[in-house]
Amino acid sequence: MSSTKHTNGLSRDPQPRGPPPNIQPRPKLSKAERRDLQEKQKAAKAAAASSTNAKDKPKEVEKTLAVPDKKSESRSKPSAVRSIARINQPSPSKDSASVESAETEHVLRDLRIFSHFGFTSKIGSSATSTKADIHPSILRLALQFAEFRIVGANARCISTLTALKTVIQDYATPPQTTLSRHLMTHLSPQITHLVAARPMSTSMGNAIRYLKYEISILDIDLPEQDAKQFLCERLDHYVRDRIILADLVIQDLAIEKIHDGDAILTYARSSVVEKVLVQAHQAAKDFSVIIVDSGPLFEGKRLLASLRRTGIKCTYCLLSALGAVIPSVSLVFLGAHALHANGALYSRAGTALVSMMAKQHSVPVLACCETYKFSNVVPFDGFTKNELAPEDGFESRPFLQSLSPLYDLTPSEAVSAVVTEVGLIPPSSVPTILFRAGVQE
Repeated sequence: MSSTKHTNGLSRDPQPRGPPPNIQPRPKLSKAERRDLQEKQKAAKAAAASSTNAKDKPKEVEKTLAVPDKKSESRSKPSAVRSIARINQPSPSKDSASVESAETEHVLRDLRIFSHFGFTSKIGSSATSTKADIHPSILRLALQFAEFRIVGANARCISTLTALKTVIQDYATPPQTTLSRHLMTHLSPQITHLVAARPMSTSMGNAIRYLKYEISILDIDLPEQDAKQFLCERLDHYVRDRIILADLVIQDLAIEKIHDGDAILTYARSSVVEKVLVQAHQAAKDFSVIIVDSGPLFEGKRLLASLRRTGIKCTYCLLSALGAVIPSVSLVFLGAHALHANGALYSRAGTALVSMMAKQHSVPVLACCETYKFSNVVPFDGFTKNELAPEDGFESRPFLQSLSPLYDLTPSEAVSAVVTEVGLIPPSSVPTILFRAGVQE
């Protein structure tokens, strides 16, 4: 048989395979090239849709900018979009503390140089409360910290140890465990709640480390009531030895540097410096006090009222007038929030300016500081660790923020000597004191 079939007398030849001769074949694309092509097509469609709907639905576009998609949150956003989103967001209510804290964190993220600063949180809301059982004394103390009713390193440390004593006295050891192993687990959420109100100070941190050490050396076989009584007594001894008696020794040493006719300058308010001045007045020494103050706390006003009640001659001025009064000053007394291992003085913001101005005019600067405020940290500036002051009395406006750091760092060269319970020492002797304290422990 013939392999060729005939239809109506015509032969049907097999059709040639492959593309037509006039059409170029499509080049083969890799997976990455196909993905790029799809993304470009999607971007072109989205741009065309946005340009079409921009004129018809401007409100919907604003809502889209104000509430971004969750998938696009991880991508980088231009600053203009962030600004429009912040404008379109509704202002948070006063009762919603969680929204306020989130907004504060958002603002601090925008200002990168202040993003790591501690800020005061609203206490009593779900944003700052933990699920653990917080003792009422801790709740009350945290509220006082947040509202700046208790300020000062000594006052905060004493109030913290007093509240922890109450927690320890009301503590009951759960079954199948011991006090020395479970008590610190019970105290951890209490301390966390206090830190949520205000960042922990150096004095509080050292006191809490001392309490942890005393808990760790408790005898497991010691009865619970005796163990709690022992811890409470150790805390009382810590306050008595490291704060109260230390202040008395500092007063005696500092009074020896005050002479009749001296004009003593102090900045803001320090409880130790206040006791030194009152004790010197009671010792019948004739001197005057110049109180330099600055915002936002204006603590010098309370110091002025306290000294005036005792009959001390006082002059009150703001930090901007320091250059006018410093030539008549014979001695400068400063308080301390902490004294670091490199001899730098960490105190209320403005202290560095007062110290360096006094050094420029050859005026001796004495810092009154207990040794329990010494720190092993070696900071180089006041931006490494700081805290933002409250915005009381500040009128909030769009694109305007109140950023007032509470502390600054004074270099050791600007401090003549440090008055401690171990004597008058140079700032460079701080590591020696810390080493001896560690050996004794």
